[in-house]
Amino acid sequence: QVQLVESGGGLVQAGGSLRLSCAASGRTFSMYNMGWFRQAPGKEREFVSAITWSGGSTYYADSVKGRFTISRDNAKNTVYLQMNSLKLEDTAVYYCAAAPKRPVLTNRAGMYDYWGQGTQVTVSS
Repeated sequence: QVQLVESGGGLVQAGGSLRLSCAASGRTFSMYNMGWFRQAPGKEREFVSAITWSGGSTYYADSVKGRFTISRDNAKNTVYLQMNSLKLEDTAVYYCAAAPKRPVLTNRAGMYDYWGQGTQVTVSS
């Protein structure tokens, strides 16, 4: 079992920045690829970004490429999502998720075994 707890969400103006954190506990963090997903009201959960167990490869949705950066610190059992140039459409609940270590990253939610409870990000005009 892996327990995931997100933090860092909040209210920010358009164009601003936030950094989300996801702290993991339980099984060895470095055995997992990590992902971030988000879900806006009335919409399906969508992929945002992912990172391999080593941090050597990353993957971004087109909607956030160039604005968001995923990273991880295996010594701290934490994955981060730095979000810059935030837009109104980035408003959502953001979830981190863990998938078994694989060389290829995936944007499919069903491939992730463990999920956090989510943290709300609200971007205002």
